[in-house]
Amino acid sequence: MRIMVFQEWNRVAENDHLWRNLCLKKWSFCNFSKCLGSQTWKQFFFKQTKQEYQMALAQPEDFIFKEATGNLGILGPMAYLSGNGPTMGGREKSIICTVSSKHMLYAWDVQEGTMIWSSPVQQPSITHLATLPQMHLAFTVDLEGTVKVWNCQDQDALATFPVSQACFSLEVCLTKDGPFLMVGNSEGDIYTLTVPELRGVSKVHAFKYTVDLLHCSPDKKWVFASGTHQNILPRVFFTECLLKPSEGKSPLSLSIPFSSCCRACWAPRRTSRITLMYRRGSSKKTGFTTFDLMTERTGGRTVIQVCVCLFHMKTAHQVATFLLPVHMESPIWMGASDGNMIVFESGPYLFLFTISGHQLQRFEDHQRTIGNLWADSLHVLTTSMDDSLHVYMWEEEGRYPYLKSCCHLEHIGSDLTPSCYVSKAICDNMSIVCVVSKNRESSILVMYSLHT
Repeated sequence: MRIMVFQEWNRVAENDHLWRNLCLKKWSFCNFSKCLGSQTWKQFFFKQTKQEYQMALAQPEDFIFKEATGNLGILGPMAYLSGNGPTMGGREKSIICTVSSKHMLYAWDVQEGTMIWSSPVQQPSITHLATLPQMHLAFTVDLEGTVKVWNCQDQDALATFPVSQACFSLEVCLTKDGPFLMVGNSEGDIYTLTVPELRGVSKVHAFKYTVDLLHCSPDKKWVFASGTHQNILPRVFFTECLLKPSEGKSPLSLSIPFSSCCRACWAPRRTSRITLMYRRGSSKKTGFTTFDLMTERTGGRTVIQVCVCLFHMKTAHQVATFLLPVHMESPIWMGASDGNMIVFESGPYLFLFTISGHQLQRFEDHQRTIGNLWADSLHVLTTSMDDSLHVYMWEEEGRYPYLKSCCHLEHIGSDLTPSCYVSKAICDNMSIVCVVSKNRESSILVMYSLHT
């Protein structure tokens, strides 16, 4: 009898459907590739968990250090082309794309510290970059508004699409109907394009001013759009209406009654919750407000509802919000975790607040002003003006201490000369990549990969 029970438990423990559900529950905010390759869901679960654990415990000596120097130009936007978050193909390499002031797009093998591909010189210069790691594709927009898609292997772009006017936002959306690219321009238009063909699907006139922000929700159900102009009210579009437009009908959307938005973050684990950072008044003080979005079917029609949630105080305009204390320096960057907490920098400090305005943590890991903050669903990276970098990780399921201080890299790179520009960094579970500019002509790409 006991042997039969053990056999039954072993059978359940090997059930691939069970492990798939565990993966989807823990990493529901991630886009899984369509094919497992040689891995089972169980193997993927333990591999991903091990990588997260290694990154959480890593110290400077646990990283292999690589540095790319030379006539690279000033490196601007960067994004992972593969290896960023959970991947199902078993690939151990982290590949990153960077845009250069030399009008080129580069691809780098982070573990080897080598450039593996570069585009031809582009005219005019590239201004924005986005990637789709699941398809190993990179997307660029140049100053004239020309959108291009690259496989970072062939010399020429796979496809191009001319957008009228300059573009200021770029977002890739991998949906159940396939991948799409969304582009916002200076005229307030949002273009939706197929991938990789870059064929036009829809064009929506969202605002009278520039579309500065485009963010798909983690479940790809919503698209948040906004500009930083003080007269713009952000809008949330029902993604399906942008992907499958009805002739003569405007896409289903809702204006959020909150102007002067400068940043926005979807909550990775609460896919219909979004937090906005805004600046108001002559002093431009910073505040945050959080919304929940819902849809309901009424008479065959879909209606969007927005609920303002968890506020600290009501302003004179009767909006749910909280303002940062007067003495606190206004942040530039922000990130979100489980939907109840936000992280942002202020001077040399990193703060964790509840969305209702209660301070949970203050980190003092930098001596000088934090110049850049990058956050995803697992990590938070900060870089300061003294070229130090600090790694934090979110605690699972919002457990105390919520955000864990992990690793401090005192000097990014081997050159101790002060940087001319603010350093910026991104990471996945295997690597950290940072751009450092020691002079005004060329940057250094610093790559850290964990010992395996």
